[in-house]
Amino acid sequence: MNQRVDHPGFFSAPPSAPRTLVSTVLLWAAISVLGALQTYSDNLRVGIDSHYPALLATWFVEYAVPLIVLSAGLSMLLARRPALIARPSNVFALFVGLVLVFQPAQWTYMAWLRGYLHIASLDDVRQLFMKMLLVGWFSTTGTFAAILAVHYWRQVRERELAWQRSQTDMLNLRLALEEQRMLALRAQFEPHFLFNALNAISALVRDGDRTLALGGIGRLSDLLRYALSASVRSTATVAAELQFVRDYLDLQRLRYGDRLQVHIDGEGRLLHEVECPPLLLQPLIENALRHDLDCRHSGAPSDIRLGFVQDGEVLVIRVTNPVSAQASPNPGAGLGLANTRERLKLMHPTASLSTSLADGRFVAEVRLPLERE
Repeated sequence: MNQRVDHPGFFSAPPSAPRTLVSTVLLWAAISVLGALQTYSDNLRVGIDSHYPALLATWFVEYAVPLIVLSAGLSMLLARRPALIARPSNVFALFVGLVLVFQPAQWTYMAWLRGYLHIASLDDVRQLFMKMLLVGWFSTTGTFAAILAVHYWRQVRERELAWQRSQTDMLNLRLALEEQRMLALRAQFEPHFLFNALNAISALVRDGDRTLALGGIGRLSDLLRYALSASVRSTATVAAELQFVRDYLDLQRLRYGDRLQVHIDGEGRLLHEVECPPLLLQPLIENALRHDLDCRHSGAPSDIRLGFVQDGEVLVIRVTNPVSAQASPNPGAGLGLANTRERLKLMHPTASLSTSLADGRFVAEVRLPLERE
């Protein structure tokens, strides 16, 4: 079973308070550097003597410090209580609170730094209000909007990552289920194959032919060695499967003798390049044997045909055998074809196994895609 691999993004979790504070300070420090540089350049153009370090300190202390407090505080607040801006009415209320609380506090802070707090009359209050009326409106409102935009973007990003994780979990679950289905099919198939092979040897033992029986046991050992190695692989080449079928037929020929006749056409280099599920061809041949030799009473030889044909980007494998209306019922359990069909579907969505009757013959046709590099 494959282990799930998560792909967390940078904003997959709310940022910590120290990281938020550090990034906010660095951002407003950079803005202060640019703002002080612009003020210094403007002063030079109009002939005002100024010192850049003093302008930088003024920019940072007067403008950046309040906005650092606003940015860091609002970011951490929204990270912990995102419901505050879940609805437009909440956003409007938060902005009104910003205007009624933070803006006067910022004005008072800047007035204190500039020495404007010496108030002796209502006229002094009016003049102070007029001086501070336009101070900080744009930067405060812009900061509020930027923080909201980042927060909304983070929420969208988190939902997207959550969706991606859910899709990954679903795909991993589907893969695990498909692997379990494949293992179940393989566990069901291998005893079925072993039973039929032992059945061939047992027939020799009943006939008293010990030499052939011992030879059959040796051949069965070779077949089981391939089957065991195939059980730990997900694919095999068609050429390897064809060789396995030949070994299987040699074992069955110990039981049927010269009656077992299988004609193979279309063998070529292509079979070494096309992949298929392990133990693909053997159940098709076994099914043909059951429908042909095991259903005959006349002792006539079989007429089983195995052919390979390339049809565009598909390799077509056909196994055919004659079917008689007077033939006895199929003695097999019928597991081979059903399992083969399921294993093909699991290997590739376009791979298939179909069966039909044509011209008095039973036809099992496998279609495998040619996936070339």
